Amino acid sequence: MKKTRLVVGLVLTCLAALPVALSPLRAADRPNFVLLMGDDHGWEETGYNGHEFLRTPVLDRMAASGLRMDRFYAAHPSCSPTRGSVLTGRHPVRYGTFAPNWSMRPEEITVAHVLRDAGYATGHFGKWHVGTVKAGSPLNPGAMGFDEWLSHDNFFELHPTLSRNGGPPERFEGESSAIVVDETIRFIEQSSEAGKPFLAVVWFGSPHEPYSGLEEDLALYDELPSKYANRMVPLTSNETGQQIERPLGDVLRERYAEITAMDRAIGTLRDYLDGAGLRENTLLWYNGDNGTPRSGLAETPLRGLKGTMYEGGIRVPGLIEWPARIPERRTTDVPAVTSDILPTLAALAGQPAPDRPLDGIDLEPLIDGRMTKRPAPIFFWSFDTGVLAGRDHDPWIDPALQVGTTPLVKLMNGIATRNFENFRYPAVDAQDFGGARVMLHDDYKLVVDGSGGSGAELFDLRTDAAESRDLAAVETDVLQDLRQRLRAWQESVLQSLTGADYR
Repeated sequence: MKKTRLVVGLVLTCLAALPVALSPLRAADRPNFVLLMGDDHGWEETGYNGHEFLRTPVLDRMAASGLRMDRFYAAHPSCSPTRGSVLTGRHPVRYGTFAPNWSMRPEEITVAHVLRDAGYATGHFGKWHVGTVKAGSPLNPGAMGFDEWLSHDNFFELHPTLSRNGGPPERFEGESSAIVVDETIRFIEQSSEAGKPFLAVVWFGSPHEPYSGLEEDLALYDELPSKYANRMVPLTSNETGQQIERPLGDVLRERYAEITAMDRAIGTLRDYLDGAGLRENTLLWYNGDNGTPRSGLAETPLRGLKGTMYEGGIRVPGLIEWPARIPERRTTDVPAVTSDILPTLAALAGQPAPDRPLDGIDLEPLIDGRMTKRPAPIFFWSFDTGVLAGRDHDPWIDPALQVGTTPLVKLMNGIATRNFENFRYPAVDAQDFGGARVMLHDDYKLVVDGSGGSGAELFDLRTDAAESRDLAAVETDVLQDLRQRLRAWQESVLQSLTGADYR
């Protein structure tokens, strides 16, 4: 008997070491994946979350038929870092994506790598913003696991200029969300004809400012309340690319038109999947990349806005629609985050997650209704890049490869394209633990340096989603425990930042 058990054990061990082809999921059984992301789309800006004016009928239908995640978070209160978290399942500080226009590192393993190695067709469409999309870039979508792409280094408006598979930028006439969805549909058709499951990552340029919209969408918001007309907000001029101030009412009309157009494009994609017989086994996941910016903030029950670690900066719309596994509407308040996307999709495709520190978890039990409490905390951190001033840091990537090519309306340093940076970080420094940071565990949320002079704040989100009652002076044991665990996590992150995970 002992010998038999030994032989069986050796056989099982050898089978575990065989290539991906022996995955328990046959290719025909694997789900398709479509990841959709709005740019600067805040939690409150949907009809299903009770917005008084916005019309988002498609997102509302998704919320009424799929899994509505009422406490879904972006891993960072700004765009490039959050996008890195979607791709890697890791917090962006681990690989130096500190803020917008800080790139990823080529050594990162993405969800596209994982799924392409498992036989999936992989495509990226729209905003990239974790490096340049041009040919030769070690960080273009092709280098990071995508078979094809029609992408932009940053965001885009009506009539966008995009790069196809790293080629010279081309101008596309039309509404930008419709353009990227049409390209996505073309990719899905080709993948289906080839008999391959697919991963389509669709990152819209909307509703990031500067705002613009089609007349049919603008007309929906002609009657916004007059109270918004007297508030001036800063944003980019579509004419000059420079910052100006305009009445909030006019700005909201254009912003809401963009959101409605994006919503309609998502509807076009859903209708296509339905007509092609693909919707049943396609997981469609929508979320924002950070909270609402100042230029688009009207009314919200949440504290803070884009760029802050309060709920208004990091809580975003989160929806999963997948008829085969989510046959009827469900709503959950279990916290989830963009870093959960890679480990979840890897598990659903029957593939192992990358063997390095991950910050996300597999949400398959949540999708199936078996997770009622998150088993691990969520951490957030806005690394204080000011501490890098004056230090000698070698670039991680040749700066010439970090020079962008796809123009946008908003100028930066007088140019219409974006350049990226990422530096080598040779050793952990004691001064590098600063910056706004958060630990979210159960119903408690620890916020450290969330605003000037705020120190450590503690909130119970179950009873205080508006973060109006600081419990730090009352729940001292909880405060101390969370602070210690947050510091330990930061130590792990800074070790990753040195490049230790790649050795």
